[in-house]
Amino acid sequence: MDIPTNLKYTKSHEWVRLEDDGTATIGITQHAQELLGDMVFAEIPPVGRNLKQGEECAVVESVKAAADVYAPISGEVTAVNTELESAPEKINQDAYAAWLFKVKPTNTSDLSGLMDAGSYQKVLESEAH
Repeated sequence: MDIPTNLKYTKSHEWVRLEDDGTATIGITQHAQELLGDMVFAEIPPVGRNLKQGEECAVVESVKAAADVYAPISGEVTAVNTELESAPEKINQDAYAAWLFKVKPTNTSDLSGLMDAGSYQKVLESEAH
């Protein structure tokens, strides 16, 4: 499985990409979308909502199940991927391009608690056993 090295990851299978403007783009991993199967709905937090690291903030729903998405970092939602409202299957097509929302981090030290690609790969390997 291809795990992009330019992203940070959580054990609950969210990814974070820190952008040049200081915002963080957030989505679910390829592994998560493979477990869930065909996406049929994505409930994304509204722009302006303040998130705390670790809180449930979104839901992705597939033909198999609904899964909570947890905020990997604290911050204010600054943008949402409105394409997913009418086309949630974009998550299945490319989980790393189909971001869910963007956050302006309120505590950049939250990023230090996230995993790099190598650490995330080890989590996936341990789940497989």
